[in-house]
Amino acid sequence: MPKAMQYTKGSVIYFAGDRDDRIFIMQQGAVLLSSTDIETGQPVAEQVKSGEFFGVKSALGHFAREETATALVPTVAVALTVQEFEVLFSNNKQLIMKMLRVFSNQLRQIHKKTESILNNTVADQQSGMLSVAKSFYEDEQYRSACDVYLKFLTRYPNTPKREEVAKLYADSKMRKERFAASHRGREVVDSGTSDSSSLKLFALPAFERFAKEYEPDQVIIAEYEPGDSFYLIQSGRVQLVKCVNGQLKNLDILKPGEFFGEMAILDNSPRSATCMASGHVKCLEFNKENFELLITGNPQIALVLLKLFCKRIYDQKRRFRILVIKDLQARLADVFLMLDEMNPVANPAEKVRRYNVTLSDIAHWSGLSLDVTHEEVNKLIEKRKIEVYDSYIIVNNINDMKRMYDTRSGNANR
Repeated sequence: MPKAMQYTKGSVIYFAGDRDDRIFIMQQGAVLLSSTDIETGQPVAEQVKSGEFFGVKSALGHFAREETATALVPTVAVALTVQEFEVLFSNNKQLIMKMLRVFSNQLRQIHKKTESILNNTVADQQSGMLSVAKSFYEDEQYRSACDVYLKFLTRYPNTPKREEVAKLYADSKMRKERFAASHRGREVVDSGTSDSSSLKLFALPAFERFAKEYEPDQVIIAEYEPGDSFYLIQSGRVQLVKCVNGQLKNLDILKPGEFFGEMAILDNSPRSATCMASGHVKCLEFNKENFELLITGNPQIALVLLKLFCKRIYDQKRRFRILVIKDLQARLADVFLMLDEMNPVANPAEKVRRYNVTLSDIAHWSGLSLDVTHEEVNKLIEKRKIEVYDSYIIVNNINDMKRMYDTRSGNANR
């Protein structure tokens, strides 16, 4: 049962860093949420109003609290377990859409900050799409380049660049066909499967009319194009790719049961990444018009999306914390600490870590060029802190990375 909690003035409801699965609704009084801005290090304060929720993201995502919650005056707040929150959330259409939009906007703001710090900005959506297509072309991924050029011509039929882009599309198509002919018979089929609850929700025959199939390397949605649909993967895997200053960066691989493309639907913004089929893929495609009806009519789906936003917001903030570190050795150390958080070991007392990543991956996570990454990594190799191989890296003592981060970043209380 939800429990009304009474707090005296100055009482701390929870501290930043706490692990607490409770979600709170302000009933009366006033609560201040205090945190530190990742980029500036300055204190940030936000006051919770009556009827508002707080503590949602960390509770749903099972992360440490990011802020300290303090009662400014005698306060009553209702504490809910995650299960109790899910019941309340599922029965309130207005709350469902409000929270999805709030979380989507928070994620979008972190994306914008990340783009800014990487100096990855484009003049407009059309220029952005063309830069993505060019990156695929230069990377000899002609199938994907062809798809993005075609999407551009479809989206912007009256563009002054139509003739130029049509020629690029024709050239990409020719190269794609040559490549396909020379690699015929070598195709790898990835029929990834999952017992995800999301798949079970969409197992009814009525959903088959939304099914779409994609060939290997086919672009499902292109970065910078307008967002008017979102997807659930039924089989196969989907690669998320981002164009950063003309270079393609792998972000993630999504498996059956996972959604993608939902953020642009909620905040009417351009796509923030390119999603392409890794092997043969089958998806359910839902358009913008039926999104709200689908979500509010299926609260379990809304909960899946809400938890997905919690995870993505946490992951993006974690990466952003790395990018704002000025000292490059401390930045690399924090990349390894992040990898350690993502890959917990069975025996924490064991200090040696092996990560199945490459120098290119480290460059991506640290926001550094490959040359600079190579130079900085060599310093760690010379000190025997790490060992680098073609497809994996060994950290000889993870505590060394922690000490290096603490001393060189000035964050000894991390």
